[in-house]
Amino acid sequence: MEINNLTVDAKHNLTLKQAPPIGLWEQIKEDWIAHGRDWTKPGFRAVAVHRFGVWRMNIQPKLLRAPLSILYKMLFQKVRNHYSIELPYTVQLGRRVIIEHQGAIVIHGYSIIGDDSILRQGVTLGNRYLNQPFDAPKLGNGVNVGAGAKIFGNVTIGDKANIGANAVVLCDVPTGATAVGIPAKIIYPKSDKSALVPELRAIEESN
Repeated sequence: MEINNLTVDAKHNLTLKQAPPIGLWEQIKEDWIAHGRDWTKPGFRAVAVHRFGVWRMNIQPKLLRAPLSILYKMLFQKVRNHYSIELPYTVQLGRRVIIEHQGAIVIHGYSIIGDDSILRQGVTLGNRYLNQPFDAPKLGNGVNVGAGAKIFGNVTIGDKANIGANAVVLCDVPTGATAVGIPAKIIYPKSDKSALVPELRAIEESN
């Protein structure tokens, strides 16, 4: 069964596929390099706080974790209020994710963002319906999200897809495709003949 050129298995894998685990400092070093080796960038600081928030959840017992949780909450609030980047520790964040700029960035706590993806200012990953509060977007690897883009609901964005600036995405976006407009329409790569209806595909393949 296919949904917008994404198989159900592919959608399932986005939830389960994880990069090999590495330590906190190795993660932060990767993120620092991905952000141009500039520790002052708000995006790097937001990601570093997220990594710390995830890491401290593994500290046992809870009594020992408590002061780290207090520190995390203080850092999270500072990043949210000062840089306007809301990135909860519950987000499944891949490796080397870049937050290019600061300002009006809101990420739903149940979102998934794959390795090597880029988010820019004004991006929102959120739920679509009030009665489905846990539905959140799932981004594959290498997804490029333009400034001001909004992605709502339980949608899957395929690997290396592009989301245009100010696009409002309400449906799945296949691997390598581009979504633009309000609401977003899907633009397929010219070399992707699988997106053509069978009659047109037969004509192009005969040329």
